[in-house]
Amino acid sequence: MLEVKDISFSYDKKEILKNINLSLSPRELVIITAPSGFGKSTLGKIIAGYLEPDKGEIIVDGKDIKNYKGYLPVQMAFQHPEKAINRRWKIGRILNEGWDVNRDIIEKFGIKDYWLEKYPQELSGGELQRICLARIMSNDTKYLVLDEITTMVDAITQVQLFEVLDHFRLEHNMGMVLITHNKKLIEKLNAKVIELTAF
Repeated sequence: MLEVKDISFSYDKKEILKNINLSLSPRELVIITAPSGFGKSTLGKIIAGYLEPDKGEIIVDGKDIKNYKGYLPVQMAFQHPEKAINRRWKIGRILNEGWDVNRDIIEKFGIKDYWLEKYPQELSGGELQRICLARIMSNDTKYLVLDEITTMVDAITQVQLFEVLDHFRLEHNMGMVLITHNKKLIEKLNAKVIELTAF
């Protein structure tokens, strides 16, 4: 289980998250929603270990996230995939940066072999997002934080991506946190919804 315990966080002395608590079990999908500026993405980065909270802790399978060494079982995908990769590397190197992505994952995400010899700027936003999602699907990944991952893609690609993600959630017992303010998407997904509010 992933546990978010009494998380608070401030930017420039302005508190944007206060005493946030939630839990995520394997195979569970939790949606975090709020208007822009309410700290959704910040909370996601804290859950995934990118930011350290002012107060509180993130517990992953009984262990404080700060005590993990090497590959972290919580992985995050971002709204702008081009900002999460080295643009000077070819796609093949980006895809396999953390581990050797297997053929099954490559095929499930619809990744074409010829993409691997291209540079990021030669792919569309949707294609690059597929690469960024595939590369965090290691067997060591137990929880995913997905931050507005479909903002840059068309409606058909949105459906395709969530079908694949749902497969991994259910078949590989992954817990998933989806950060979004897309009301239509929220209505389609059968999930617990947590709405961040002003305080």
